[in-house]
Amino acid sequence: MLRFLILILCLFPAFGSGQKASETKAGELRWLDRTTGELQSFIISTGKPVTLGPLDIHLEACRYPEGELSLDAFALLAIHDTRSKEQLFEGWMVASSPALNALEHPRYDVWVLRCKML
Repeated sequence: MLRFLILILCLFPAFGSGQKASETKAGELRWLDRTTGELQSFIISTGKPVTLGPLDIHLEACRYPEGELSLDAFALLAIHDTRSKEQLFEGWMVASSPALNALEHPRYDVWVLRCKML
């Protein structure tokens, strides 16, 4: 009987469980050079890449829970190495869980802090 109940609950999605999100054209990110200890926060806009060290950072979108700009941010980023032209990262970064989908680089870290209204 318990297995049947679990099967029923798995087959029917929870209605209303999705969270609505708003989108901005800018986000605040942080960059760390592990070798020198240099730490820098910066604001990046969509369509206007930022170059820090050999990293070229592009923001495609920044989303946050509707009505709460200060809460969790989700940023769609593309990060390239300017020297080798290699793409180092492409995907969504989550402010509350930076290790969930992180830039994997031996020297540099980049993570999302929040979405910004410009």
